Parts: sequence; C-alpha cells; structure tokens
Amino acid sequence: MLIVTGATGRLGALIVDRLLKRIPAERIGVSVRDVSSAAGLAERGVRVRAGDFTEPGSLKHAFEGAERVLVVSAAIRGGGASAANNAAVDAAREAGAQRIVYTSHQAASPTSLFPPQRVHAATEEHLEQQGVPYTALRNGFYASTLSHYIGSALETGMLAVPHDGPVSWTAHEDLAEAAAVALTEEGALEGVTPPLTARRTLDFADVADIVSRITGRTVTRVVMDDDEWTAAAVAGGMPRPAAEFTLTMFAASRRGEFNVTDPTLEAAIGRPAKTVHEVLEAVVRSR
Repeated sequence: MLIVTGATGRLGALIVDRLLKRIPAERIGVSVRDVSSAAGLAERGVRVRAGDFTEPGSLKHAFEGAERVLVVSAAIRGGGASAANNAAVDAAREAGAQRIVYTSHQAASPTSLFPPQRVHAATEEHLEQQGVPYTALRNGFYASTLSHYIGSALETGMLAVPHDGPVSWTAHEDLAEAAAVALTEEGALEGVTPPLTARRTLDFADVADIVSRITGRTVTRVVMDDDEWTAAAVAGGMPRPAAEFTLTMFAASRRGEFNVTDPTLEAAIGRPAKTVHEVLEAVVRSR
C-alpha cells in the first residue's frame, strides 16, 4: 500500500488524485489529522486513517501495511517542524516501508536565510540515516505563492514588495505528478533529486510584466525597503511574525538561493512544466 500524508492539503490532494489515475484505489492509504475532511477519498475507495506528526503514536495505525510512504513536509513554524518530519520518517521506517518519499525544496540548506530550507536540510539528513531507500523531492518554489501578492497589484496597478531575486516558480500540479512518479515507478527518482523546477526563473519585475500582459493593464513593480514593507504588511493586518517570516523569503531570493532551473521535472512527468503565465492566468480568472 502507498501511504500519502497531508492528503487534504493542496499538494497532498493533488498527489492522491494523480495516484488514483495510476493505481487502484485500494492500494492507496492516506494519513490525515481529520478523517472527516477526507470523506470524499474514502468514498472513492481510498483507505483513510487519522495520523498526526505531532502525535507519533497515531502514525503506527495510519502507516500500517505501508510499502511506500510519502511524507509531505510539516507546515509548522518555529522549532517543531523538524521533529514532526523526523517522527513521520521514523514511523514510516518502523512500518516497514520499502521507500520513504519526502517533499523537500530545491533550496534545502542548513545555511539558508529562509527557515523552511534549514528544516528540509535537517530532514534530508535524517532520511539518509535510516538505512531505507528514500527520495527527497527537491521541489521548486510553489508558483501559487504569487497569488498572495498580485491581489493588490490588480487593484492599484503596483506590485510593491521588497527587493528580490530570481525564483524557480513551479506549479503544484507538476510537482504532484513527480511525486506520483516517485511513488509508483521503480528507479524514476531516487535519493536527493536535482531541483524539480519549471524552465525559467523569474523575479517580481517579470511577474509584474506577466500580470500586465494577462490583464491588459499596466502593473508596475515597486521596490520597497524591508522595514517599510514589514510595517505596511502589519498595518494591513498581517501578524508581525508572519511578515518577518515572509521577509526571509525575499532575503533568500536576492541572495540567489532560488535562482536555479533543471530539466529533471519535465523529464520525470514527460511534458513541459506549467509556466508562471499559465498559473497567474488561472489566478486572475478566479478573482
């Protein structure tokens, strides 16, 4: 049985959807915090069990019978994410999984300016120590992140964010397909993968140009001072810790941490990766 954690989140749900197109539903199990949220999957024949990385005892039942386990990285800020990921990896090993697949990031590094990348690096190191075949999917930066920034730009004509650098914006859908490949195709993606990215890196000036083309209205990229942007974000209702966390993404991007592309993703999924233009077009249409 193939087990997918976080199956009701954006990435996890897409991965299960891709798996259902590849293998029978009875070969798929999901581990979710709230089983009622996965009722639709249960109706389709997927095994649904409760599991929480922060309650490792729950994972023994959730991972029972696992051949392969996909650990979707924990979305916990602060010091708890590494421990939660490690607990899931340990539970997968103890369940007898023959391969553990983990959703890492292309910029995983213990010295990253963006805290999640330090968590990914620590989890990759823990994976390597388990003595079990594993895959660390070094996913490109989620292109959907851009949707958080273009809303006000559509209203004001200004995309005002801190100084940044090129980023390998990559679609959830393509990364979900790569995860399904890793879970179902022997030898397709093993160990720490090359960066799984779309073809181009783009900065926010490029994003402003794309939004301008999509809407037919000029959107101007405005560079804000870090402190100025943080103050404006907090004044707009963002909690200060969240604003300060977001600022680390911009700091990492201008240091070049996300400025990489690689053909591995397209080779794995057998088609061109979605472009930022396609992703943003869908975002604009939905507003």
